[in-house]
Amino acid sequence: MSVETKGELQGLQEAARAVAITLSKMREHARPGMSARELDEYGYALLRSFGASPAPMKDYNFPGYTCISVNHEVCHGIPGPQKILREGDLVNIDVSAELNGFYGDNGGSFILGQDRQGLAPLVQASQEILHLAIGRIRSRVRIADVGGFIETEARKRGFRVIKNLCGHGIGRRLHESPEEIPCFRDRLNRGRFRKNSVIAVETFISTGGRYAYETADGWTMRAEGDSFVAQHEHTIIVTDGEPVILTADNGI
Repeated sequence: MSVETKGELQGLQEAARAVAITLSKMREHARPGMSARELDEYGYALLRSFGASPAPMKDYNFPGYTCISVNHEVCHGIPGPQKILREGDLVNIDVSAELNGFYGDNGGSFILGQDRQGLAPLVQASQEILHLAIGRIRSRVRIADVGGFIETEARKRGFRVIKNLCGHGIGRRLHESPEEIPCFRDRLNRGRFRKNSVIAVETFISTGGRYAYETADGWTMRAEGDSFVAQHEHTIIVTDGEPVILTADNGI
């Protein structure tokens, strides 16, 4: 989507604010012993308070209001009642929603309680690299160059990137053009960022594996080799200068 009017900007801001605040409050609400279903239902109540509809369920019939992935799960984790959160878990919450015809998408990984698995550097790397990458995005910059930057920064910190999960365009639908904003330098991707376009930029930083695979439930993606993966995501508007981070209200 390309933002052309003040009304469109306001609509995007409202959708982004809904998902950002929901993500922030879900992180604060998460407790060891809580099921992912409980946390998901809490998130749904927050989204509804804004008048927003959960995008995964609305657009793809996903069996949950938000995606909650734990430990070796990378993304699209089903928030079921049997998934119990434990002290020290690596938890990823991805919140996307539609509000008055506009979409917002926001995600982040965090450690629940004490860092029993020594994953704080991974989470910090994912968050820092996302912000560094966003700072390099401008109109006419090559998408592949930003992907290459993310991969290089991950290597500097002793990590790898997942190569089959990407950021994407967003706006009037959850997934729009550009369909792929990778975390590595895809030399076949000749696209450039365009002024006023709306995109969801994501990092998928891994302790070892380079790919994620779909599990038997048909949704959840798991890292190869039982690697851990931290993901962070912001919805932004591309400009000629610093991008506008629409989901900045989440504190990530």
